[in-house]
Amino acid sequence: MIRDNLLKINERISLVCSKINRDPNEINIVAVTKNRTSGQIKEVIEAGIADIGENRVQEALLKYNTLSTIDYRLSTIKWHMVGHLQTNKAKEAVKIFDLIHSIDSLRLAVEIDKQAAKINKIQNILIEVKTSKEATKFGLEPNNTAEVIGEVSGLKNIKVDGLMTIAPLVDNPEKARPYFRMLRELKEKINELRLMSYELRVLSMGMTDDYQVAIEEGSTMIRLGRAIFEG
Repeated sequence: MIRDNLLKINERISLVCSKINRDPNEINIVAVTKNRTSGQIKEVIEAGIADIGENRVQEALLKYNTLSTIDYRLSTIKWHMVGHLQTNKAKEAVKIFDLIHSIDSLRLAVEIDKQAAKINKIQNILIEVKTSKEATKFGLEPNNTAEVIGEVSGLKNIKVDGLMTIAPLVDNPEKARPYFRMLRELKEKINELRLMSYELRVLSMGMTDDYQVAIEEGSTMIRLGRAIFEG
């Protein structure tokens, strides 16, 4: 089922990209494996997925350690932290995650930098932006994002790859479009400011219910759980 679901997802991505003249290879699929078994993760990897996303550090550590002992191919997998990250979990997070999507404060970024320095690692991160007014969402306010990125760019053990957002749950994917557009425009604005010696390239936006709209608005990384494991 997982392999069939991924075939359908890739077909939809190709169709969307053909309409807007984008290369489907620009889109990275992160399989979000919250509450999924190690066996399901192995099946996803065997179906061609190289990016695994987890919401909680402790659950990720268990799976990382379990899978690493049983399959040498897993050394090529990239692990993504896609859930809210508490500052006191930074030490464990930098040990296993290749990309942390949910940096939502300067304080957290400073702690990540500190912990990464201890293990001589440059930690790749995304800055999470709160594009909606929902009280339950985390992230920087759009108006403050450039200022924080300017501060973070001075940290030696962090590299900001791009931005991430979570759109509100809506009954029609089209209603999520303004939030994705806001993030893309914010990325363009920040790149114009030249806060760093390189451009932000990653836009992590779009999940099972709205990823096609997110791709139309410039997403380079979609985070899929149900679409992969349930269809």
